[in-house]
Amino acid sequence: MRFILNVFWLVFGGLVLALGYAVAGLICCVLIVTFPLGIASFRMANYALWPFGREVVKRPTAGVGSAIGNVIWLIVAGWWLALGHLVTAIAQFVSIIGIPLGLANLKLIPVSLLPLGREIRDLP
Repeated sequence: MRFILNVFWLVFGGLVLALGYAVAGLICCVLIVTFPLGIASFRMANYALWPFGREVVKRPTAGVGSAIGNVIWLIVAGWWLALGHLVTAIAQFVSIIGIPLGLANLKLIPVSLLPLGREIRDLP
C-alpha cells in the first residue's frame, strides 16, 4: 500500500514539491553561512519524493545552532515551501484518492517551516 501511495504522491505533486526543496537547497548552498540549510533542504527533497513509509522525528541532541538555523530558514525559504504544501494539499483534497496525499502534505508543513534538528527514519 505504501508503494502505491508513494507513486500517487510522486505523480500528483511530490515531484514539484521535491524540486522546490532542491531549488531552495541550491540557493542556500551559495553562501557558506547557509550551507547547512542547503543540506537540510536536500534531505527534505528526498523525503518529499517518497514520504510514505518514513517519518520525521525531532533529534533530542539538536542545539542552539539548529534553532538559529531554523529562524533563518523560516525567513528565507520556509514560508514559501509551507505555502506550496498547503496549496497542493487543498488541490489533492478534491478527490477521494487524494485525501491521504493531502493529509501527508499537511503533516509536512511544520517540517517545511523548521527542518533543522529533525531526522528522517524508516517505519518498520
